[in-house]
Amino acid sequence: MAPLSELGGARSPIWLWTRPEEVESAALDQLRTIADLPYIHHHVAVMPDVHLGKGATVGSVVAMRDAVSPAAVGVDIGCGMAALRTNLTASDLPDDLAPVRSALEAAIPVGHRGHRELSTRVRGLRDLWDSFGDLHPAVSSRLDRAMHQMGTLGSGNHFVELCLDTDDAVWLMLHSGSRNIGKELAEAHIGIAKKLPHNVGLPDRDLAVFLAGTPEMARYRHDLDWAQRYARLNRETMLGLYRRTLTRFFPALRAPFAPADGPHTGDSAFANVNCHHNYVSEEHHYGADVLVTRKGAIAAATGRYGIIPGSMGTRSYLVRGLGNPESFQSAAHGAGRRMSRNAARRRFTADDLAVQTAGVECRKDGGIVDEIPAAYKDVEQVIAYQRDLVEVTAELHAVLCVKG
Repeated sequence: MAPLSELGGARSPIWLWTRPEEVESAALDQLRTIADLPYIHHHVAVMPDVHLGKGATVGSVVAMRDAVSPAAVGVDIGCGMAALRTNLTASDLPDDLAPVRSALEAAIPVGHRGHRELSTRVRGLRDLWDSFGDLHPAVSSRLDRAMHQMGTLGSGNHFVELCLDTDDAVWLMLHSGSRNIGKELAEAHIGIAKKLPHNVGLPDRDLAVFLAGTPEMARYRHDLDWAQRYARLNRETMLGLYRRTLTRFFPALRAPFAPADGPHTGDSAFANVNCHHNYVSEEHHYGADVLVTRKGAIAAATGRYGIIPGSMGTRSYLVRGLGNPESFQSAAHGAGRRMSRNAARRRFTADDLAVQTAGVECRKDGGIVDEIPAAYKDVEQVIAYQRDLVEVTAELHAVLCVKG
C-alpha cells in the first residue's frame, strides 16, 4: 500500500506513485512549493502521470483543512472523461470510418466553436441556466456563449474516440470539461485570491488560497460547483449527440450496454462512466474533514469506476478504485505529458504523426502534432505504477479519434 517513493525538501511529505528521476525538475520544485503551504493536511499525493502545470502540478492530489487553492484545481474546472459500452462489435464497423468521423465533426463542434441551436435534451440544463445570474459578475455577459458551447469538445488534449475493447466490443469515449465559462470563472477567482492579505507572503502567488468561513471562499465554492455541473452536463450532452450520430450509421445501436453474460454481470456502472479529473471534493482523510483538490487525478474509492486514457494511437483503461488511503483514494487521470506542446512541435512532423497513429481514423496534419503519442508518457507504465490504487476492468484502443 505504500507509495513508490517520497520526495524531501518540503514542510509536508510528498508521496509519489512514480520515480523522482522520471519527473522533470521544474515539476519537482513545484511540488515542493505546494507541500510548503501551511494548509496542507498530512501529505501531498502525486500520481504517475505527473508533469508541470500552471500554478499547481498536474497529477497532484492536495488535501487542505479549511482552505482551498483554485490553482490546485486548474482553469478547466470539471474536466474529465466519459465512456459508454455499446452493443456493437468490431465486425459491425465498416472498413472505412472516414464518413463516421466527418459526421461526428459536424455534430460536435471543436475548438472555439459552439452550436447554432441550443441543447435541451439533457436533464439539469434548465437549472444550470436559471442559476447563471448568481455567478461572478466577470462572466455576466457570457450566458449566450456558455449555452452555445454546451455539448462541444474544445481543443488541445480533448477528444472524441470510438474504441474497441479486448472482446471487440465497441465503446464511445470522450474527454472535455467546462469550456470557456469554466476558464473565465477560474481566472476571476484566482485573481481575487492573489490579492487577499493572507496570500501576500506565499513563495508562488499562483497558489493563493481561499480560507473557510470567508465570503471569498463561499463565492468560489458556489461558482466551482456550478462549473463542475456544467462540465458533467457538457459530456452528457456530447454523448447524446455521439449516440444519435452513430445511429445514422448503425440503426441497431444501444448504449450504454452491459451484457448479462459478460465478466461484469449486472454492473451498469461499468458500461457508463462519467468522471471529473480537475475538481474539488469534500472528504474525510487521516482523521479530518478536508477539501481535496485533484488536478489531473481521478477519485479511486473502493469500487468506483474511472477512465485513464492514453494518447492517440495508444491504449486507454477503464479502472475500478481500490480505495488506497495513502493516495487520498485517487489515481492518475491519463498518460500525462512527457514534453511540452512547443517541444513536440519542434521535434515531430505530420509524417511522424501519421506513423504513430496508423490504424486510427483521425486528423494527421501539422495542426495537432503536439498531440502525437510520443509527446506523452507510456500509459502502460502509468498503470503499472498504480496497481495498488486501481484494478483494470477494460482495455480499449481507438479506431477513430476526433480532435480540435
